[in-house]
Amino acid sequence: MAPLLLHHPTCDTCKRAIRWLGDRGIAPELRPIAAAPPTPAELARWVPASGRPVRRWLNTSGQSYRALGKAAVDAMSDAEVTSALCRDGKLVKRPVLVAGDRVVVGFDEAAYAAVFGG
Repeated sequence: MAPLLLHHPTCDTCKRAIRWLGDRGIAPELRPIAAAPPTPAELARWVPASGRPVRRWLNTSGQSYRALGKAAVDAMSDAEVTSALCRDGKLVKRPVLVAGDRVVVGFDEAAYAAVFGG
């Protein structure tokens, strides 16, 4: 089964991740994160699998985050953050790689190599 990569087509980090995968002959299923953000059920599985707390899933440099404001986000419960991530894919740090039971948020060559064995 091909890994799933949630990405934004104009994101340079996402492009680097796609290139890294392609250079290793890995063809992920690509899912545009803005049009199809993670569902509540997906986040319920993916957040624990990533080893990151839900707040570390936030794209804090994006326009959606800035529009909400740091103070508003800081005042949210984890459940509210999860709900916001499901409503607005641009709030999600990207790319999100889902390969079996492994989930990597953001692009990190070492983390990708650990998932795919080199």
